[in-house]
Amino acid sequence: MAILRCNKCGLLAEQGDGLAGQSVACPKCADPAKVYPTLFFIEKLLDKYFDAQRELIRLKSAPTVQSTPQPVRSSAPLAGLDLGNTDQLATEIQHGPIYDWFHKRQIKVQADLRGVDTSGFFDEVAEAIGGNLTLFKEVVDRIRWSQQKEYNGTTIKLEKKTPDEARALLVFCQQLYDFSFVAKCFHNKQENNIRLILQSAPAVRQFFNGEWLEWHALMSSLRHAKERGRRISCARGLEIVLANGDPYELDVFMLVDGTTPICIECKSGEFRQNIDRYLALKKRLGLAGKQFVMCIAGLEDDKARAYTAMYDISFVNEQRLAEHLSRLF
Repeated sequence: MAILRCNKCGLLAEQGDGLAGQSVACPKCADPAKVYPTLFFIEKLLDKYFDAQRELIRLKSAPTVQSTPQPVRSSAPLAGLDLGNTDQLATEIQHGPIYDWFHKRQIKVQADLRGVDTSGFFDEVAEAIGGNLTLFKEVVDRIRWSQQKEYNGTTIKLEKKTPDEARALLVFCQQLYDFSFVAKCFHNKQENNIRLILQSAPAVRQFFNGEWLEWHALMSSLRHAKERGRRISCARGLEIVLANGDPYELDVFMLVDGTTPICIECKSGEFRQNIDRYLALKKRLGLAGKQFVMCIAGLEDDKARAYTAMYDISFVNEQRLAEHLSRLF
C-alpha cells in the first residue's frame, strides 16, 4: 500500500499502490495531498534509525569530559550542495521542522515545495538583480510595467549610460534571454538601445512583479548558513492560517539549527501601509524584532535604521540583508 500525507491537517492514510506519486484530495480536509510509495517512508525511517544508532555508539565511546557544548557544524545539511542548482531542499523532509514549529503553535501551514527548488534559473537572475539593483532596476521596472500593460516588448535606452554600464546591461539582458526570461533580445547599435520581447508565462510575470526579491533573500540566507555550517530548514511562499482565521503568506521563513526562527518579508514597492499588519504577525509568531525582517528593495540605509528604531521590526535593503543575518546566526 502507498501512504498519503496531508500537509494541512497532518493525516496519514493508506492508499492504493496505483496512486503513488500522485496528489489526491485528503479524506479528512479535502486539501491536495501527496501519495508516497511505502518504501519512501521505510527508507527515511531506516535512515533516522541508523543515524540514531551511530550517535548512540559515538556517545558511549566518547570520554566523559565536561565542556561547553559546541554546535555540530560538520553535519550541516547544506554542506556539499550546489545551492544554485538543487531540488534537494524541495522535499517534505526538509520542510518537516517548519511544519512542526507551526503546528506546536496551533497555526495551520502549507508549503509550496517548488518555492525552494533552485534547479531552475530564478535564483541566478534574482542574485544578479540584487547584486546591482541600482543599474538593473530600470530593466526590471520596465519589464513589469510592460507586462501589466500587456505590451509584447520594452526598450532599454543606453545613450545616458557609461560604457561600463551599457556593457553590464547588455550582459544582463542577454542572460535574461539565455535563461528564457524574455523571448528575444536585440542590441540596436545604431539607435543605442536594447529591445526585449517579453515572455507571458505566469511564473516569469510573478518573478518581475516582486518574487525576484524573495529568491534573492532565500539565496542570501542559504549561502550565509552554508558558509557558517549551520543547519537550516527553509520555505518560500509559506501559507499560514492563524487560530483566529487570519491568513498570511510568509515570503521566506527559516529555522536555524531547528530552534531559531527567522521571517523575511520582501517588498519591491510600497510597504508602509502594511507595517501594522506585520507587527501583529510578529507578535502572534512570538518573534523578536531582530527575527522579523522587512527586506525593502532599494531602501536607503539611513531610512532602514530609522524605521528599525521606530518599530520593533528589522528593516534592511537587499544589500544589507546578509549583514543582518550575520548578527542572528
